Amino acid sequence: MNRTVRTNDRFSRSRTNRSGEFSGTSERGGSRGQGRPSGNRSRNTGRRPAAPQGEFALPVAGTPPLPAVETFDALEMPAPLLAELVRQGVTVPFPIQAATLPNSLAGRDVLGRGRTGSGKTLAFGLALLARTAGQRAEPGRPLAMVLVPTRELAQQVTDALTPYARVLRLRLATVVGGVSIGRQASALRSGAEVVVATPGRLKDLLARGECRLDQVAITVLDEADQMADMGFMPQVTELLDQVRPGGQHMLFSATLDRNIDLLVRRYLTDPVVHSVDPSAGAVSAMEHRVLRVQETDKRSVVTEIAARDGRVLLFVDTKRSADRLTQHLLKNGVRAAALHGGKSQPQRTRTLALFKTGHVCVLVATNVAARGIHVDNLDLVVNVDPPADHKDYLHRAGRTARAGESGSVVTLVMPEQRREMDRVMATAGISPQTTAVRPGEAELSRVTGARTPSGVPVTITAPVEETARRTAASRAGGGRSGRSRRSGGPARAKAPAASRRRPSAA
Repeated sequence: MNRTVRTNDRFSRSRTNRSGEFSGTSERGGSRGQGRPSGNRSRNTGRRPAAPQGEFALPVAGTPPLPAVETFDALEMPAPLLAELVRQGVTVPFPIQAATLPNSLAGRDVLGRGRTGSGKTLAFGLALLARTAGQRAEPGRPLAMVLVPTRELAQQVTDALTPYARVLRLRLATVVGGVSIGRQASALRSGAEVVVATPGRLKDLLARGECRLDQVAITVLDEADQMADMGFMPQVTELLDQVRPGGQHMLFSATLDRNIDLLVRRYLTDPVVHSVDPSAGAVSAMEHRVLRVQETDKRSVVTEIAARDGRVLLFVDTKRSADRLTQHLLKNGVRAAALHGGKSQPQRTRTLALFKTGHVCVLVATNVAARGIHVDNLDLVVNVDPPADHKDYLHRAGRTARAGESGSVVTLVMPEQRREMDRVMATAGISPQTTAVRPGEAELSRVTGARTPSGVPVTITAPVEETARRTAASRAGGGRSGRSRRSGGPARAKAPAASRRRPSAA
């Protein structure tokens, strides 16, 4: 019996068969998938009745997956890769890794959903590297590709995979906008087995003839829903249509909705599905609070929260708001920096490095920081401006409580914003604690660690060792594109710890 299952919060399994109908199965069993139709795989002719608003139907076949593993040693991976996991302190796989790795190592397509910090990067990265080990790419013709929506996420994926690629003698190239396209073209011409890229820049390099995708046998889409939300879908599908036919496809994201249905139908064959509900994960690992504030009190409340001990990430809606709030905090003695799309890529990279090393304690960011950023010991995220929808909330919140750690998410809400914020929270499946606060109150300090700022203006400058290293790198020509360019001794020293503590990049 053919059917299409629709659901709001669980994956449904259905697949277009050769007659254009959709056959559904349960998550762990059912009929075996037929595979891709012959001919152009991007032209399925099956049509479905329209789903009710807010629902989606993902076409997934039901070949039973291989069982999950409890240890990495149970996986058939190269010995150097297993040894590097031990060196990095990665001893027990996260659930999404344990469930998907046996299947991805066997060449199965994978559809994975899990909140940011759940281990997605190693879930796809270890399989990608293990299956590429021992091969050598021709100049400009990579063997594996990871597509991500943002520059920061591309760099984070590269940083996470670099130690594992190194022991397998695999070369990584990072291809993103905002930096020299010439250097990236040179890195590809020198040969790179794995390319980690944002769609726009990779498309530019293809147009220049610097890269071809006809040898790409393994393709990963990380944070696919954000690529759809950002309007990258035409570029993504254009790139995917150029990879080698019959290759392996893995799609990972913190949220999945009907925008992803197109990608699943066109490019995934009989995928293994693993879902870690993002809102449930957030509730268990985080403390969610709504602080009701009056408009006249809001800036003072934010300033006192920013002056707390420890790192804090403040989200605002616009680039202008980020710059203005940052200047206000600096004048009041808070070591703050702004991160938004109006900054150049070198500026964004430097700002993140300063935040990760503790040289800056407060990062004021737009949604550019909502995905693809991992910072150790970040236990407080504050929505200075409430997010527009539940997906924005979950991804902002995902910057804390990563890889099993705990954290708090605080949202400041003025009276006219209460009803809309209630709707966002309900859609996200979160029941926050709500408190009315004013500047200087004990309750504000108890909830957030807020305190009175020093009031002595500060200026943020690059550490001496960072300046020296950047100068030396510039004179040397910058080094390989695929390696981490994080500046500063402390930042460099923390890179392995970041890989150890956050196997996910998104």
